[in-house]
Amino acid sequence: MILQDLVFTLLLLAGFLGGESWAQRPEITSRVANTEDCPVDLFFVLDTSESVALRVKPFGDLVSQVKDFTNRFIDKLTSRYYRCDRNLVWNAGALHYSDEVVLIKSLTSMPSGQNELKNRVSAVNYIGKGTYTDCAIKRGIEELLIGGSHHKENKYLIVVTDGHPLEGYKEPCGGLDDAANEAKHLGIKVFSVAISPNHLDQRLNIIATDHAYRRNFTATSLKPTRELDVEETINTIIDMIKVNTEQSCCSFECQPPRGPLGPPGDAGNEGERGKPGLPGQKGEAGDPGRPGDMGPVGYQGMKGDKGSRGEKGSRGAKGAKGEKGRRGIDGIDGMKGEAGYPGLPGCKGSPGFDGAQGPPGPKGDPGAYGPKGGKGEPGDDGKPGRQGIPGSPGEKGAAGNRGEPGPAGEMGDEGAPGPDGPTGERGSNGERGALGSPGDRGPRGEPGEPGPPGDQGREGPLGPPGDQGEAGPPGPKGYRGDDGPRGNEGPKGLPGAPGLPGDPGLMGERGEDGPPGNGTIGFTGAPGQQGDRGDPGINGTKGYVGPKGDEGEAGDPGNDNPNPGPMGIKGAKGHRGPEGRPGPAGPVGPPGPDECEILDIIMKMCFLCPAAECTCGPVDLLFVLDSSESIGLQNFQIAKDFIIKVIDRLSKDERVKFEPGESRVGVVQYSHDNTQELVAMGDANIDNIGALKQAIKNLNWIAGGTYTGEALQFTKENLLRRFTSDKRVAIVITDGRSDTLRDPTPLNSLCDVTPVVSLGIGDIFRNPPNPDHLNDIACLSRPTRPGLSIQRDNYAELLDDTFLQNITSYVCQEKKCPDYTCPITFSGLADITLLVDSSTSVGSKNFETTKKFVKRLAERFLEAGKPADDSVRVSVVQYSGRNQQKVEAQFQHNYTVIAKAIDNMEFINDATDVNAALRYVTGLYQRSSRAAAKKRVLVFSDGNSQGITARAIERAVQEAQQAGIEIYVLAVGSRANEPNIRVLVTGKSADYDVVYGERHLFRVPDYSSLLRGVFYQTVSRKIAVD
Repeated sequence: MILQDLVFTLLLLAGFLGGESWAQRPEITSRVANTEDCPVDLFFVLDTSESVALRVKPFGDLVSQVKDFTNRFIDKLTSRYYRCDRNLVWNAGALHYSDEVVLIKSLTSMPSGQNELKNRVSAVNYIGKGTYTDCAIKRGIEELLIGGSHHKENKYLIVVTDGHPLEGYKEPCGGLDDAANEAKHLGIKVFSVAISPNHLDQRLNIIATDHAYRRNFTATSLKPTRELDVEETINTIIDMIKVNTEQSCCSFECQPPRGPLGPPGDAGNEGERGKPGLPGQKGEAGDPGRPGDMGPVGYQGMKGDKGSRGEKGSRGAKGAKGEKGRRGIDGIDGMKGEAGYPGLPGCKGSPGFDGAQGPPGPKGDPGAYGPKGGKGEPGDDGKPGRQGIPGSPGEKGAAGNRGEPGPAGEMGDEGAPGPDGPTGERGSNGERGALGSPGDRGPRGEPGEPGPPGDQGREGPLGPPGDQGEAGPPGPKGYRGDDGPRGNEGPKGLPGAPGLPGDPGLMGERGEDGPPGNGTIGFTGAPGQQGDRGDPGINGTKGYVGPKGDEGEAGDPGNDNPNPGPMGIKGAKGHRGPEGRPGPAGPVGPPGPDECEILDIIMKMCFLCPAAECTCGPVDLLFVLDSSESIGLQNFQIAKDFIIKVIDRLSKDERVKFEPGESRVGVVQYSHDNTQELVAMGDANIDNIGALKQAIKNLNWIAGGTYTGEALQFTKENLLRRFTSDKRVAIVITDGRSDTLRDPTPLNSLCDVTPVVSLGIGDIFRNPPNPDHLNDIACLSRPTRPGLSIQRDNYAELLDDTFLQNITSYVCQEKKCPDYTCPITFSGLADITLLVDSSTSVGSKNFETTKKFVKRLAERFLEAGKPADDSVRVSVVQYSGRNQQKVEAQFQHNYTVIAKAIDNMEFINDATDVNAALRYVTGLYQRSSRAAAKKRVLVFSDGNSQGITARAIERAVQEAQQAGIEIYVLAVGSRANEPNIRVLVTGKSADYDVVYGERHLFRVPDYSSLLRGVFYQTVSRKIAVD
């Protein structure tokens, strides 16, 4: 009776203390808690952000599967009876979240509130914006603490998410690590359930309490075994909760039935410390805190923009060639280059090996007392002692005083362990655990004694020869090899004809006198020949003037002097004489420049003149940048770099001036509703293109939903009204999956005002963009002003050089060019062949340039004045090595057909055999050309042909000439083989006709020069002239 009164009093006290809290949770009071119940509080945290809602089509399908998973889980929350005479009961609640947290239902007892909770879960509509998982977990912790039971060890969170975003840019509630640590500190267990496919294990492992609470749990699946996977996840989680709850609710020994009441015992020791109380009311704002510590050192700033190109200076005088300098000393190592852009996230690595065993953990808390041990066996009888001497009986003593109670005895030793239980069933192998931290390195062991050397093994028998393997696929054709070593010196030639006698040499100097002779005086010799006249002597000094002599008598007249006297002074200019007769006519000189060549000369002389080249601007660029969560932070940075590179390319390559009064740029970044951000030239703080590029770099990733239609309408209303140029282009960069369910704004908002380029790039889940959305954005369904739709697999392809060139070419497709034309006409039939070099020495990039040049020539020929449409036909043939000639278009007069064939030409990339190409073309003319037509071939060649001599080329050219074919040669570069070039032009290896060569040979320094100026007009004009 006393015990019943005590229990009743405790229940009243508990009801009084917890009345306020229970009043706030009326749903839990619907069931009176039984003292024998073991309650479990379970709360669902469901991710309905953009990365979940818009990942697969139809949009929201994964959210529906998550809701189905939750309702199936709730159906399995049934009570269970434990062996310790206690019942497992459930309290469940749920919330869903994106960039905000929405409470679905607070904790309510099961099964009474089961239907209401399921109905509310089924009615959830996804939010579809950013992912604030840290805020959602903390709200779930709050719901578990302020509601449910007082058993804090029986509180569980089930977080269903894909783990996105990977980057910690959007974590306004302290971050995922902080939320997970708070749950662990409060003793709340957190299950991490993935939304398949493509979940992020790294983030899911942070959420889970430990690896046992993560495993491979999944709420949805795209595999055929989806139902089994989801069912296994639900059953495994519930089984884990039941096992954990049984340990916490039945951790004491079951008691037998009660006996009769015993006498009241002594006062007990002090009881255990009570459970933590419920959270108190929100306190008042505290005093302002002290100023915070100084922040960390900032990161190094981004590299500055490249300066504008300086004006070209005047050409200096040519300096004299200097002496060869001394060899310089080795230079110092260059500075380390800037770090490149971060790569895309790599694939998930293979599980690591098991880590080394860590150090032993701290000693655990003492376990529960074991059952009382059985009565021990009686000991052996002791040996009898020696018999003592009997003493005299003593007097009876007085009764002593009663002693004080002794101190409490020390705690006894732990009981012996109980007997081993029956062997349990072998559990299934668990998943490989995460790589543990490496343990401390142990001390180095002492070297062991070397063992005895082993006997040498016997040589094994030879195995049978293996079967011959299948022939491998043919390897790719190799590149042109390096020049071989110089050959051996040839045999000595026949002696040449004797040369002409040389000029007499100079007289040598007089030799030194010999020593005096010792001979006797000889006979007088015959008189010698008169010697050479000696050098004139040195003039003597001028003598003094003598006295004047007497006047002499007149002498006899002298003899006549036949030598003429000295020349007199030049006389005055005489009168003009009569005109002479005309002389004979001189040789014919080379032809002067025609109209096209004169225009080419003018353009080269006026390279910096604004009117000498085609101009792109002014043009207004509108960039619309997707900044939703499915883009990812790294891809968002790449997209900003792409915008800046397009601006730089247009400034440098197309000479577009981005300044007031000229071309302008604006950028709109967007995510979900009302998140648009606009930066453009003309803003208060943006007065030049450099300031705009810095503003683009400073744009922050929004990481929300995707409302593309709303963003395009915003661009039309806020940016286009500021850009009033007649020529403008909008470029939309997105993953191509707009949330059209909640954003009804049409995607073709810009179709009536500007051409649109839609760039659709695969998102962080590697899902391809939606082509229907991209086509709507680019207005491809409209006959007027259709745009361009482009798809790419990943954002890194945006920075490819060729892709950037294609984008700038589209922006500047309507250039303003000076009207340099020199018309050509054909008076009769003509069959023209363009023989294109496709060998390795050309290179693939130069081959593409050649194709553009060939298209220009074909267009000129087919649009020239002619008697009939089919008077002029063009054939295109490419060649490389022997038997590698391919007719791309055979004598067509339709330019569209020829242009398509030229675009489809593929680079052969092999050896060079111009002789085989000439013979092939000769045969082509003999088979397909018209008899009365003029036959002309333009050969692209530098004269280099492997294993071919000038004599062989001469024969091939002469065969073509005999077939009535007139050959023109186009040589590119400075390494042409001049002897072979002359033979290709004239068909003669000896006499070169300069006048004929000037008309049939064209030269350019490089392949890019083919497309400069009016060179193609010059070539076509000379080929067309009769």
